[in-house]
Amino acid sequence: MAERSFKAEVEHLRKGEGEVFTGEGILALTKALLENGVGYVGGYQGAPISHLMDVLADAEDLMAELGIRFEANANEAAAAAMLAASVHYPIRGAVTFKGPVGVNVASDALANLASSGVTGGALVIVGEDYGEGSSIMQERSHAFAMKSQFWLLDPRPNLPSIVKAVGDGFELSEVSNTPVMLMVRIRSCHVTGQFTCRDNRPPALSPREALSNPRSDFARVVLPPMSYRHELDKVENRWPNAERFILDRQLNEFFGQEGRTGIICQGGMYNGVIRALQRLGLADLHGETEIPIYCLNVCYPLVQSEFLSFCEGKDHVLVVEEGQPAFIEDQLAAFLYRAGSRVKLHGKGVFPIAGEYTGQVMLDALSAFLREAAPEMLPATVRAPNDDKPNLPDLTKVVPIRPPGFCTGCPERPIFASLKLVEQELGKHQISADIGCHLFGSLPPFEIGGATMGYGLGPAANGAFDGGGKTRPISIIGDGGFWHNGLSSSIGNMVYNKSDGLVVVVDNYYSAATGGQDVMSSRADNATKATQHPIADAVKGVGVKWVRQIDRTYDVPKLRATLREALTTTEPGPKVIVASSECMLNKQRREKPLRAKAIKEGRRVEAPRFGVDEAVCTGDHACMRLSGCPSLGLKHTGDPLRDDPVAHIDQTCVGCGNCGEVADAAVLCPSFYRADVVHNPGGFEKWWAGVRAGLIGWLARRRSARRLEFSA
Repeated sequence: MAERSFKAEVEHLRKGEGEVFTGEGILALTKALLENGVGYVGGYQGAPISHLMDVLADAEDLMAELGIRFEANANEAAAAAMLAASVHYPIRGAVTFKGPVGVNVASDALANLASSGVTGGALVIVGEDYGEGSSIMQERSHAFAMKSQFWLLDPRPNLPSIVKAVGDGFELSEVSNTPVMLMVRIRSCHVTGQFTCRDNRPPALSPREALSNPRSDFARVVLPPMSYRHELDKVENRWPNAERFILDRQLNEFFGQEGRTGIICQGGMYNGVIRALQRLGLADLHGETEIPIYCLNVCYPLVQSEFLSFCEGKDHVLVVEEGQPAFIEDQLAAFLYRAGSRVKLHGKGVFPIAGEYTGQVMLDALSAFLREAAPEMLPATVRAPNDDKPNLPDLTKVVPIRPPGFCTGCPERPIFASLKLVEQELGKHQISADIGCHLFGSLPPFEIGGATMGYGLGPAANGAFDGGGKTRPISIIGDGGFWHNGLSSSIGNMVYNKSDGLVVVVDNYYSAATGGQDVMSSRADNATKATQHPIADAVKGVGVKWVRQIDRTYDVPKLRATLREALTTTEPGPKVIVASSECMLNKQRREKPLRAKAIKEGRRVEAPRFGVDEAVCTGDHACMRLSGCPSLGLKHTGDPLRDDPVAHIDQTCVGCGNCGEVADAAVLCPSFYRADVVHNPGGFEKWWAGVRAGLIGWLARRRSARRLEFSA
């Protein structure tokens, strides 16, 4: 069950010549692939392109009608390997994944692909999410494009430009026999707009047709001496062909009139640049600008002749390049130096060295640049800034950080509560983490697991510690990471090296961290994918002997006992606990609409809720220290004899019961109670509820009448 269904929007992908398409950038990308005769599509989900995989999955029937092969790959390396179909055959292929982590995983396949070169157009759609909204380390995919000679497109963030970039990317790839990266930033993925459609067209050669007429060419095999010829071919043929195509097709764009100053920006930065110029009164709402802009829709390779032509007659040029290292700025500086140009190049220094170029950052940097390069163009207030501005406090020292956390009712929370309880008995352990929601366990209140090395590499990250110490190393891995890379790189590695460590596989039925897509161990029936393959069977299949399956992670006593057993048993070899419960977010997405429909139809529905008896709660707050649920907070009773607040559960509670389970050392705390809210009760239930309410009201009034009251 994906985070979002695009079934309704997918119908718009059938629009033909001259019709207007309205929607998100993700949908525009899919439509562009269909219009450009793609033969096969694959990928692996990850922000900001998770929705692209969801769209492709929902459009699988449409792609099948056109003869397009779609595959939801096990990982990014498998996706990149699909592009091998374009090496010998004139088939257009596209794969998509999150960059740069996806590029890292796929790097071996991509490097081989770039060496051998392609016959058909090969497009790698990389979801780039550099900046504060990113969920990964702050890196750029640009470096890989340069290292392996991938041409890198970075289109302006509007639907016509994105759609055009797909077609340009395929043609550039075919003309230069080189794979192309199409970088789409998070804003490009979710920008909305319109473009005029063309007809969808089937591939000129489908994979099925190619299979009937196999081809091979040993000159494209990446082995010496052919690999040396590949490197020469890149420089002598592919690169010049790419530059000619970029110039002939005018893939880079120029805006504004001639002037003594100019701005060079990545395509993805164009909207931010033009908005800043509008705020300075130097551009209008239609994008007409008083300062010339050279927009790099192709960030690699940079075309020297085109750049030097733009710089002619200028004194100052600003490079808007987000992130580090400053690949573009450094290359352009080298062009100017070799040409003996006196143009002064600005970039990092005017802009922050690193970090996201937000609207305010862009405005401040452009203002600073123009104050030096062309102060007469600026409004007076900007030309001579007011130095008497109030000194605003540094809020990073005042406002606490707000890291992400587990959802309300998350079944992973009791796993970490159980681990924490076991560590109270056996002492602190070396714990390695992995990519996924379970990485939140490294944050308060659990603080379990302090390092992560990659998706599916949690157990492998503990290899150095697995040497027979006083305690066993523990590693955490999710079901998504397990099937992505973990079975071979982590579990197989442990079996081969006779590890004595413990692996906790967090099985929440989905690849939850990337949007809730199905994986091999998902419990749901999937019409196009094979599911219901137990993780426990897989680890036994590669040689793990000590395996325990927990089918309800909310059973904290059982989970704690199993963890204790795994950490104290004398049985040799790796130990694996598969802790399974459905992701609460996906469960609520599935059940809430069904419950709402049943209530609307007048059917009887029970909804569990938990609460705290203020008179019983002692205020020790153990439930919070071992739960951390967002629905669990503090409340002052108003009782003058009780200074400490008591626990309180708000209306976001989903009734999982974990808070009561973990309290008081995993024995259900007596201050917690469960109440079942009944919608559309029957006649007897209504009568009985009235009797109970009347009796409780009479007892309350009787008690109130007997209460002593003191007055001043």
